[in-house]
Amino acid sequence: MVVYKCFKCGKKINTNDLDKRFVCPYCGSKIFYKPRTVIKKLKAD
Repeated sequence: MVVYKCFKCGKKINTNDLDKRFVCPYCGSKIFYKPRTVIKKLKAD
């Protein structure tokens, strides 16, 4: 399951909620992005 964020309203949307149409169920926008996960960088000794 992939989670996208709507560019217009900022709500999180699961791929299950989108069905076959790629439209935000909250505001009707068609622009989404995939939020990046935070990666912790460690310095090698």
